[in-house]
Parts: sequence; structure tokens; C-alpha cells
Amino acid sequence: MRLNSKQICEATGGRFLASPIDPSALLTGMSWDSRRIQPGWLYVALPGERVDGHDFVEAALRKGAAGALVTEAPTGAAMTLAREMGAAVIEVPNTAHALTDLARAWRGHLRATVVGLTGSTGKTTTKNLLRDVLARRFAVVATEANQNNELGVPNTLLAADPSTEVVVVEMGMRGQGQIAELCSFVRPDVGVVTNVGECHIELLGSREAIAQAKAELLEALPPGTGRAVVNAADPLSLYGADQAGLGARAVATVLFDGSGEAPANGPQREGAALGPRVWAEGVALDAEGRPAFTLCAAGFDGPAPAGGQDALFADIPERCPCTVGLQGAHNVANACAVAAVARSLGMGLPLIAEALAAAVPESGRQEMLRARSGCTVVNDAYNANPDSMRASLAMFKALPVAGARYAVLGDMAELGDYAEACHRSVGAFAAGCGLDGLVCVGPLAALIAEGAAEAGFPRDRMVRANTVADVLEVLDARLEPEDAVLVKASHSTGLSRVVEGLVN
Repeated sequence: MRLNSKQICEATGGRFLASPIDPSALLTGMSWDSRRIQPGWLYVALPGERVDGHDFVEAALRKGAAGALVTEAPTGAAMTLAREMGAAVIEVPNTAHALTDLARAWRGHLRATVVGLTGSTGKTTTKNLLRDVLARRFAVVATEANQNNELGVPNTLLAADPSTEVVVVEMGMRGQGQIAELCSFVRPDVGVVTNVGECHIELLGSREAIAQAKAELLEALPPGTGRAVVNAADPLSLYGADQAGLGARAVATVLFDGSGEAPANGPQREGAALGPRVWAEGVALDAEGRPAFTLCAAGFDGPAPAGGQDALFADIPERCPCTVGLQGAHNVANACAVAAVARSLGMGLPLIAEALAAAVPESGRQEMLRARSGCTVVNDAYNANPDSMRASLAMFKALPVAGARYAVLGDMAELGDYAEACHRSVGAFAAGCGLDGLVCVGPLAALIAEGAAEAGFPRDRMVRANTVADVLEVLDARLEPEDAVLVKASHSTGLSRVVEGLVN
């Protein structure tokens, strides 16, 4: 962000409670955490359930904040300090909404290509891969961690500066219209839908409705210049793309297929001309469970400048050997999505493959750790839905393990009336994954155990637990140095504490 106090005041509809000594001086960053403030930044005082950001205005000013957004006058000491420093204090009706207004205003100053990314599973992993791949050629700003909501999305845009060439914005959603609202100020040039699964089915009622909600990203792409990156191996992603009316708006579609089952000339749609596309051939897992394959692309007309769109596409297939530095065959699709974006922005396959090979997992997402007992812990406790559960179990099955395999699975949230069927289906899938032990944590996870038993998994190898302490007691009694443990659940279940207990 590079906006002066006057621009900030106008963009947010605010008024000065304390006028800046220099209204033209640029504020060069923003944070709502007073501890992260750097000299010359804007502090945004957000109200919260436990703490109120207005209580920290003075602390932010003492760290060098050049301005503060507030909904009420700060304490007398803070106001006095602001006047002494010549810092701006701007009153707005709602600081969270003002954050969006700021991002909307700053988006108009950016020359960067903006890539929006959503999907039911793999959003954050794909975003991280895309960030790291594009950084081999471009100056990139991307969403931090999984800050993909009403606060994190504007924060991503505001983190960009005039030298930024690509901004990667991860977008989450909990209902119809939410992605459309985010897109109203993000204004993506490229839209990526990783897949459509059962995440948020409680709120939307069907996978078709989820597909339509995800397709709001594609609907927001600019006519004539936008580019939609769509998973050709996922029928519901294709359905969402159809709902977005891409062809009628002259939005180019780039298909990707990480299934390893695409035709020899790449994914295609019935009755449609071949266009730009990326796919994987000869998918296999190495000794550590990392995918290796041939990365293929066709339909791209040579190197293109970032943000540029070409009317014609060359159709000479390119092929390049590729490995991904993350475990699991499901990461082939994520890699192909990334390659589709990167190739669209003019990067060559060898450079893309080089960056994919260097990928490392984020904490809590299929992170390989060593327990104090010597066994391997696969920490995938950050979040879960039925699709990601199955993907993690498949990865764990393929992982070379000299000893026994144990899975600790917890509740999956936000499944509503579908919760019982989804948990039972995960259990049935787990029964075929070569597990030596299954520990189910929580009332819904008990249905995972039932589904596994119904599919033939021995009940004497299952344990139902209610607390982290119970899980650790069970595992401590069984684990040997050559064993491996997968820990997977929705974040609200708190199974990250199981990982901490095993490792620390």
C-alpha cells in the first residue's frame, strides 16, 4: 500500500480526529496488530470479542504508526501522542468495512496481474505452490497462511506495492455471494478453481450449489482479457465453469488435469475446440510418497507477458519431467493448476518443474515430523473435509513405512445433515488403506469408526477417544520407532495438540 492520509480518508468515507502534519506523506503498510506495526504504517483498530483494537492505538503510535483508523476517539493520551507526532487519526463508521474500501482504492493503483484462487480442497497448498513457482520469475505477493476471508483478502491486496507483478489471492467462502463480494474489489485477471467437494455443504445444500458459489470467481473475470483455470478432471468444476458463461464473455479457459488419465493430447471438452491446457502423464510415487510424472502443456502461444492475453494458441505439446516436493498423488492436480497459471503468464515448463520440486509442506498440512519416540508423524491437523480426508489417507497408504500405520481421525465440521453419511464414507475408505490401528476422536468421528467396521475393518484395532490425553495414552502404549501416525481433523477439533504431544 502506498496511500497518503487524504486518500485514505476519502476512500473510507472518514473524517480526521487528528490531522496529519503532512497530508501528502505516503503510508507504506497496514496492520490491525499493533505488535506488527512498522514506522510509516497505518494501524486499523478492529473491535473483537476478547480485545478491542482501540485499546492499542497508543501502542501502535509509539511503534511509529503514521495513522490510525478508528470508530471512536481513542484515549486522551493516544490523541495527544498523535498530535505530537503529526500522525493522522481517522474516524470511520466501521473499520472492517474501511479495510475493504482501502483495498478497493489501492487495487486501482496496481499494475500487477491479480490471480484469484478458490476450491473445496487444496486452496492453501495450491496458493503456496503458485507463490513459489511464480516467484522464480515475478515479484509476487500472496495470501499469508490461510487468511482467505473478509479481512485477509483485503490485507493481501494492501500488502502489494507498485513493484509487485503478480498478486495471488486465496478466497474462502461460507455461502452464496461471498466470493462475488470479495471479487468486487479484488477484480481478478485470472481465476483458479481447484475442485468442488463437500466442504460447506451444510450451508449450501448440494455440491452443485457449491460449484455455483465457487464459479462466482469465474463470473468476475473481465470479458475479453480474463482467464479461467478449471479442473477438467472434476465434473462439478466444469459445471461451475458452464454456469459462469465464459464463452459468451470471451473469457479464455485453461483446462488442467492431474488425474494421470487425460487423453494423449490433453484434456478437452466435448464439442469444444482445443485450447490451452496442462496435464500429467505417467504419474507414480517415489519411495517417500512424492509424485513424479511428465508435466505436459499445449495451446500456449509462446512466452506471454504477465497479464497479457493471446487470441491464438499454438498447439504443439510440451513435455517435461516433474516431481513435487509434497507427499500424495492429489498434489499432482494442485501442481497442474499451478503450471496452468504459470504457463499462461509466460513461464516455461522446465522452470515451473524446478520450482515444484523444491516445494515444502506448510505446518499442519501433511507435514512430516519425527516424534520423541522415533516414529514418523504426518501432521495434517490444520483442517479437514471428506475429500481432503480421503486424499490424506491415500497418501498415507502410499507412504513407505517399515512398521505399523496408525490414523488419528477427528470430527469434520460444517457438514450439517450430510455429516453422518460423510463420516461413514470416510470410515469405509479408511478401511481399505492398510491401517494397523484407527483412533477416532469426537462424537462425529465415532461414525468414522462405524463406517470402517461396516467395511470390514477389525473392531479390535479401533479406539474411540474423547480427549487429546486419551489419544496420547493410546499411542504411547503402542508406538514403536518404525511406526507412522497420520493426524487429521477439522481445526476446531484441536488435534494439533496430539501432534504437539507426540513430538514434544
